[in-house]
Amino acid sequence: MTLEGRKAVVTGGGQGIGKAIALKLASLGAAVAAVDINKKGAKEVAHEIAESGGAAFAYRLDVSDAEEATEVMKSAAEDLGGIDVLVNNAGVTRDNLIIRMSPADWDHVLQVNLTGAFNCIRAVARGMMSQRYGRIVNISSIIGQVGNIGQANYAASKAGLIALTKTVARELGPRGITANAVAPGFIETAMTESLSEKVKEEFAAKILLRRLGTPEDVANLVAFLASDEGNYITGQTINIDGGMVW
Repeated sequence: MTLEGRKAVVTGGGQGIGKAIALKLASLGAAVAAVDINKKGAKEVAHEIAESGGAAFAYRLDVSDAEEATEVMKSAAEDLGGIDVLVNNAGVTRDNLIIRMSPADWDHVLQVNLTGAFNCIRAVARGMMSQRYGRIVNISSIIGQVGNIGQANYAASKAGLIALTKTVARELGPRGITANAVAPGFIETAMTESLSEKVKEEFAAKILLRRLGTPEDVANLVAFLASDEGNYITGQTINIDGGMVW
């Protein structure tokens, strides 16, 4: 499996799952644009890729800003020499019970997680259509399939991302562009580091493989979908959760 000669953009690429995806794509030969609202993190990832002999660029982007998304994707296309792969990984949480959730917290999560993906897809779609090739991978979540107490906004955004993926696959498939969603379960990231060992054990007990996933587990799947090996898969939501939801 290789991505030699491909050009990829990874949003939320400065940390966690996004960082693992950017590093994996680069290790397979792709030139990578790490995009993150925290430019320092994006620059560190780009530097790590460059130190390993790869080609990488870093950009700051608030994906919820449509105009900014258009400008950054334009800059990335110019620096990379085009965009073949878009991974929409940028996401946030603002958890609370519905009766306590503010409209601002609802809107913010939907704007970043769902509208942000739409903004980035719209910004790269014409270029992919012109070259009649593209890979779009949206990072959803199993929470978008089963819901979760205290995460109405997050669940709605991730469920919406699955529906957006299916529509993008239908609209862009005839131009040689695939669109798929990846739905991680409990993954070891900065968000789970704060959990107690007891809570982690309780989570693991619900997973058939009896362990939390790693960012690298997710990155491996994304890399497959971005490669030519995944060229006949589109419109799908693939769970990567160790057998938690089945």
